[in-house]
Amino acid sequence: MDALEQYIHDHTEPEEALLHELDRETNLRTVAPRMLSGHIQGRLLEMFVRMVRPRRVLEIGTFTGYSALSMAAGLDDEAELHTVEVDDELEEVAQSYFDRSPYGGRIRLHIGSALDIAPALGGRFDLVFIDGDKREYPDYYRMLMGDRGTEPLVGSGSVLIADNILWSGKVVGPVAHNDRHTQALVEFNRMVVDDPRVENVIVPLRDGLNLIRVR
Repeated sequence: MDALEQYIHDHTEPEEALLHELDRETNLRTVAPRMLSGHIQGRLLEMFVRMVRPRRVLEIGTFTGYSALSMAAGLDDEAELHTVEVDDELEEVAQSYFDRSPYGGRIRLHIGSALDIAPALGGRFDLVFIDGDKREYPDYYRMLMGDRGTEPLVGSGSVLIADNILWSGKVVGPVAHNDRHTQALVEFNRMVVDDPRVENVIVPLRDGLNLIRVR
């Protein structure tokens, strides 16, 4: 951690002990621990939740549960967060931390494809955090906006936050013909900026966040 990054950490609300433990366990037990949201992004997500005050939150891509716990901490008591993870091998560790958290009762963990599970949950979501399979980002967007022949899952005033949107800078270079991850992220970013139904801004925090608000 360089000096500026250390300064940012030192002058941000401290990380909760349970989240710090989850961060350590994720680094020890998973093959791609950098997928974890981490302290600063986690605090930012919690802050967004406190500002938006959503009644229903959808997270696409649970991983080990750090971002879900961060968002749940900002929710009102009667609000709910549905998080969907395709990898069933991550279910045990995520659920164990949800069970230990005072905010875990606000979280509902679903295992399977978000493209199948999310529409079946019914109703609209006030906040959506997209952090699943990058190759499916365009399909997630179509699903949320009601462009896949199903009812839209978001409405006027809903906020979407898409993670890893800069993909280590690959979105601005020549994209290999077989690089489906980068191709999908480029398509997603273009879909968003060209869609008159939404307004957006890309924030270069970590690997990039695309903040999207439905008009």
